[in-house]
Amino acid sequence: MTIRVLLADDQTLLRATFRILIDSCEDMEVVAEAADGAEAAALTSAHAPDVVVMDIRMPGTDGLAATSAICTDPELSATRVLILTTFETDEYVARALRAGASGFLGKDVGADELLTGIRTVASGDSLLSPVATRALITRFLAAPDPEAPLAPSELLASLTAREREVMALAAEGKSNAEIAEVLFVSPLTVRTHVQRAMNKLGARDRAQLVVIAYQSGLVRPAPPRDQF
Repeated sequence: MTIRVLLADDQTLLRATFRILIDSCEDMEVVAEAADGAEAAALTSAHAPDVVVMDIRMPGTDGLAATSAICTDPELSATRVLILTTFETDEYVARALRAGASGFLGKDVGADELLTGIRTVASGDSLLSPVATRALITRFLAAPDPEAPLAPSELLASLTAREREVMALAAEGKSNAEIAEVLFVSPLTVRTHVQRAMNKLGARDRAQLVVIAYQSGLVRPAPPRDQF
């Protein structure tokens, strides 16, 4: 199946470079390009791509507002947003994840990393496992967001003890394979528990499940690291 991609970035040259790279893959195609957030939201509604590669900083409507508009549209429930950002804007990353993004990559990402990221997000997984992102997630997703109420702890009552355990480990940035090793089960079993937790909590994907884990208090923040 071909992964349909929409590119949203105000830099024409960067969009052109990404288009050439993506279109060179047999399993991907670029279906549209947007130069700002408003255009990205409109074109996503029109084309319903599998993945939107979204820059945060754009003139007018930025990528955060566009991500929120896309992820709250029930007609676009199958569309995933992959954020491109720079790590000096850590808080933007957390806000994008809260808005419903499925993951993020640095704008200096290599070609193979970008393509892998698109495939990962399109498959329903999220880019929350790499060691480099764990401190970002812990530091910022756990911080109170004055514009979004915390998820009530009662929301977790529908989960089994094992589903909570798996959800907590996922929120620490562990992959399915790592969780399986900790719990002495198979990665397929872990994936099943993750999927059931997502279904019960109405989470779009693994990234949103992590947000709920922090906002509900299931997982507590670790102390910030100096390098971030």
